[in-house]
Amino acid sequence: VHPLWQSPLTIPGGTRQSPINIEWRDSVYDPFLKPLKISYDPATCLHIWNNGYSFLVEFDDSTDRSIIVGGPLENQYRLKQFHFHWGAINDWGSEHTVDSKFYPAELHLVHWNAVVYPTFEEAVMEGNGLAVIGVFLKLGAHHEGLQTLVDALPAVKHK
Repeated sequence: VHPLWQSPLTIPGGTRQSPINIEWRDSVYDPFLKPLKISYDPATCLHIWNNGYSFLVEFDDSTDRSIIVGGPLENQYRLKQFHFHWGAINDWGSEHTVDSKFYPAELHLVHWNAVVYPTFEEAVMEGNGLAVIGVFLKLGAHHEGLQTLVDALPAVKHK
């Protein structure tokens, strides 16, 4: 359990919920799994906003200009927003773990099933409504793309 969580989360919605510990030795290769195709249009980025405990980068999801398709997904999913999870120290911050190892931070790219649901709000409530890509982040060399985002953060100080 994450150091800030005193007990496991109890959120309805099935067995595909966060947080999870990915156990490498229990992973199974699926030879029939198709590649996940990612197609993002940077022009769909709308704004960065502060929700009071983090920041989100929100996208125009009214069309299929920024989508993912393939992999385990039966439909294409539109990019709604991305956000980060991080901790007070570099030893932990990720929401998920691999073999019980935390990472300093984790990026979540949140997509919704616009083929089946008319709005993001409706998709959130369903088992196949969202597809989130999680990317573990670790400390390392300077990253120009992330630096552009970091440079914009002082403009979103207040909720």
